[in-house]
Amino acid sequence: MKLNFDYIIIGAGSAGCVLAARLTEDPDVTVALIEAGGRDTAPEIGLPIAFPQLFKTEFDWDFATEPEPALNGRRVYLPRGKGLGGSSSINAMVYIRGNRADFDDWSRRGAAGWSFEEMLPYFIKSEANEIHRGGLHGKDGPLNVANSRSMHPLVDRLVQAGVEAGFPRNDDFNGEQQFGVGRYQVTQRNGTRWSAASAYLHPASSRSNLHVFTNALVRGIEFDGKHARRVLVSQHGEELTLLAEREIVLSAGAYGSPQILMLSGVGPADSLGALGIKSIVDLPVGENLQDHPFVVLNYLTNEESLLTAASEEGFRLFSQEQRGPLTSNVAEGGGFIASRPGLDAPDIQITMGAVVFADEGLTAPSAHGYGLGPSLLKPTSRGKVALRSARPDAKPRIFCNLLTTPEDKAAMISGLRACLGIARQPSLKAVQRAVQSEPASDRDADIWDYIQQHAGVIYHPTSTCSMGRVVDCLLNVQGVHGLRVVDASVMPSVVRGNTNAAVIAIAEKAADIMTGRATR
Repeated sequence: MKLNFDYIIIGAGSAGCVLAARLTEDPDVTVALIEAGGRDTAPEIGLPIAFPQLFKTEFDWDFATEPEPALNGRRVYLPRGKGLGGSSSINAMVYIRGNRADFDDWSRRGAAGWSFEEMLPYFIKSEANEIHRGGLHGKDGPLNVANSRSMHPLVDRLVQAGVEAGFPRNDDFNGEQQFGVGRYQVTQRNGTRWSAASAYLHPASSRSNLHVFTNALVRGIEFDGKHARRVLVSQHGEELTLLAEREIVLSAGAYGSPQILMLSGVGPADSLGALGIKSIVDLPVGENLQDHPFVVLNYLTNEESLLTAASEEGFRLFSQEQRGPLTSNVAEGGGFIASRPGLDAPDIQITMGAVVFADEGLTAPSAHGYGLGPSLLKPTSRGKVALRSARPDAKPRIFCNLLTTPEDKAAMISGLRACLGIARQPSLKAVQRAVQSEPASDRDADIWDYIQQHAGVIYHPTSTCSMGRVVDCLLNVQGVHGLRVVDASVMPSVVRGNTNAAVIAIAEKAADIMTGRATR
């Protein structure tokens, strides 16, 4: 078995799949891709509507927060993809890049090279958009982006209710303007999920210079002095040591990458010392965790919802015509709004679906319904990831610290009030049979009480190894050599929207940085 490689990539999620494909375009370069999970062969991965069935299975790391102080001490469920494709194999497939202001703010705060104009070529390079054309979109990239083939009529009503509530219609949230309500585009091809593994890894899998290790848990990174040289792996009961001739790249996500760094001696020296881990370099690894808090309003209806998607007709439409309710990503529609006047960019994202969403997606609905709710896009609250123990198989301690600042609380209350306004518009009132879950009244106190009882996150963790704090602008871990981080953890702040598209663009840019190709 080959155990020495030019590059070793830890994590076959979205970033890892991109890097593995791009680096092995050079036949003289050898790459090892290490993934703790297995192959992405489960039928539920390809069937868009089935992604909640992957929660709390072998395809999910199944994390949870520590007790959340602003949410009555509740622990919040945190699904993360485990297996080829990572979270792009279990997510809701919404294609949102973020807002121009996100990347320009990164650049303005010191992340040189990461402005929107410098990132746009990588969004374009990665994208194959079936619908939108022009200078902001790509048509030849690996990542297929399409309109939903479900087109559930209840989502049309949800969007129309948003228009009736005074929000503009927007048919391209990745276009010139992000504000407005409309339908989301999805990372699908022919009505099935198009994950980062589908887009990047599988087309490269036959290359002799790419070696993929699945069901392989990384125990740590070994250094020669301050040079990262070896990755220690447990696979099928065997202990392996892989040697990197050039670089080791961490792409294990906003929870996994800081955990592996800290296990390897890179992180807060005092905390590591308390666990008996020798410090290699003292860095604020795991700090600055950001995610999008999210809460849902649910309503019952006599209209057909996604509750009966798995009907005989639903399966016929999917198998014969690659359309119908089984192609739904559930979150088919939504929008971007401001919680208060005067904002130049949205701070609230609204997600809409033609099904009741309860119990963090873990309980199947029992009646026809629909849901909508806000997520807070630019939280000021900050959390952290810490080690629970020095064992690599122990789950990390995750403190999201959601909604703990007055600014976040006020914005979330405003966002939920806006969703209540949408729910009461004629297009939805005409089909609403009953309220399943909403605040007791429009008063701030009742809205906040509802948020405390029901809020979670929408699964967009970022910034735990952020540029300027843990890595430099070339994504090198500061204070050591031969080690980079390439995933959502390097974001200085979370983007306004779903994070998968931005992670893929970050990895595209990182591949150019690593190979010395001129950045686009």
